[in-house]
Amino acid sequence: MRSRRLLVVPLTSAWAAQIFWLSTEGFGSEHSKSMLQGLLNLLHINVSSEILEVLNSILRKLAHVVEYAILSILLYFLFWSGNRFIWRIRSAYWCIVGASAYALTDEFHQLFVHGRGASLFDCCIDATGAAVGMLVVYLCSQVLGQSVPSESLTA
Repeated sequence: MRSRRLLVVPLTSAWAAQIFWLSTEGFGSEHSKSMLQGLLNLLHINVSSEILEVLNSILRKLAHVVEYAILSILLYFLFWSGNRFIWRIRSAYWCIVGASAYALTDEFHQLFVHGRGASLFDCCIDATGAAVGMLVVYLCSQVLGQSVPSESLTA
């Protein structure tokens, strides 16, 4: 268990730092739009500027979901103790709360970044991503057949 923590703590911290870094000026909407346009050009796909804007927006929101799903999964592994992988709803709840709180701090950080801005809508997307991460953990625990179904949030 100790060796697992020695891996998960720095990995979780590095992922949180990665999220923070992606919230800097260099990774704004224009950056992702440029990358998306390059990919579409590489695939010989032509789209109007309006469609490119929509695709860029969808891509950026999906990135939020994935970033925070991964963060919540990493947080879950921080709570995980013992040798068996077990679903614990209380741990999942706190992982969603923790990832959502981090999302709020990240949006606050963006208030001070030139070319970026804070968005409560993005925080909601991030919280949804955290919940998706916990859904993945739950489904994995069901596949492995190791869950504690009677645990409640107040237990």
